Amino acid sequence: MRARLLRPALSSACFALAVGGLAPLVGGASAGAATTRAATPQASGTLVTTTTAGPGRALSPATRFFIRPPDKGAIQQDIQLLRSGDRKDAALLTRMEATPQAVWLTGGTPAQVTQQVRTTLLEAAFEHAVPVFVAYDIPGRDCNQYSAGGALNQADYQAWIAAVAAALGKTQAVVWLEPDSLGLLPSSCGATNYPFTDTERYAELNYAVTALEQQPNVSVYLDGTHSAWLGVGQIAHELVTAGVQQAQGFFLDASNYQPDPQLLDYGTWISDCIAFASNPADGGWRLGHYDYCASQYYPATPGDFSTWDLSTQWYAANMGTAVATTHFMVDTSRNGQGPNNMSGFAAAPYNQPASVVSKLASGNWCNPPGAGLGLAPTASTGVPLLDAYLWVKTPGESDGQCDAAGGVRAWDYTAYTQPGWPTTAADQALFDPLWGLVDPAAGGWFPQQALQLAQDANPALSEH
Repeated sequence: MRARLLRPALSSACFALAVGGLAPLVGGASAGAATTRAATPQASGTLVTTTTAGPGRALSPATRFFIRPPDKGAIQQDIQLLRSGDRKDAALLTRMEATPQAVWLTGGTPAQVTQQVRTTLLEAAFEHAVPVFVAYDIPGRDCNQYSAGGALNQADYQAWIAAVAAALGKTQAVVWLEPDSLGLLPSSCGATNYPFTDTERYAELNYAVTALEQQPNVSVYLDGTHSAWLGVGQIAHELVTAGVQQAQGFFLDASNYQPDPQLLDYGTWISDCIAFASNPADGGWRLGHYDYCASQYYPATPGDFSTWDLSTQWYAANMGTAVATTHFMVDTSRNGQGPNNMSGFAAAPYNQPASVVSKLASGNWCNPPGAGLGLAPTASTGVPLLDAYLWVKTPGESDGQCDAAGGVRAWDYTAYTQPGWPTTAADQALFDPLWGLVDPAAGGWFPQQALQLAQDANPALSEH
């Protein structure tokens, strides 16, 4: 996961001025399944008609989200574009930076994170806006990979979370709690010298939910991964274990690229599955059986969205009296063009073999080319369970140094190279052939990617 430690003091306003199956599948709807179809984007076909219970801390559809100060790298890039006469692209970057984005809390002492939260709250109050925070300091985060770090132990983490909660006080805020913390449980990491456990992880998340939700106007969301990752039953069980029923809900697609229609189905099914496996009706045969839940993997086929309605139909047939009430949010900061399957690199002029394309596809979460900004942040979603679309990953910040040494790139340099590209195996291992350079470290500004995100935004930035 990608994050940043420092935020410039220059406000976004100044920046703008400066730069110018269990049952047979059926077609009918069950009383318990949730209504989750918006006009755009469109999820799979079956419309389930019962609305959900209202959330405890609902955002108004008219919520105005906080526009944080722009990245220093964005300011520098915009100035360079203006000096070169490229006013069109400078304007695109300005629009991107003038769009609400989350503020990442990535560590520091309790006193330091207290100051960061208070500063953000003051800035948000000036804008009459609701800030979105990402709490990202859990011990052993990111399996000690690209975004390694976090608190050293459970006690330190609890002190850090307590400081965040105290600083938030009675102010309205949204908190996305620990991206990847459930997708990358310690037991799934396989890392050496990695002393963290799933039991500790769940205890840390439950503590954080309790501490943050004690504040009357804070809405907490837990890691729900995304529609091309964990199966519905697995993530539903992990979310419940982590305390989602005491939180506002869960979030999807943090820092990723999955399409909105798939995410709408996935989020709806997770909420349905939580309700399904928590319902004591009919003798309690469902209780705890998240493994019974339909998902993107069955009866749907993950790579064929036309089949996803099969899983929606399963919930329509099996929810009984269960009513989905767990809400969710979606990160649309980079999913405007969907994920890159890397198949284009098999064709001329690249001519990469199937093994290389497969490796590239498996690492397509890491600084992929061809991405674009997605839907602008809004709490007016038209979907009862979906609380907001947000830009959570900072567009333009690198995911890390994506290369062969890190296991997310491969390349046959005999099939395609360019003048100036590395020629030794050691240098090639640290090179990103998809961009033709060595990527910035995680959280560093990536000018080429930033500009492409703005240019390939869907909808276009001019339509935001």
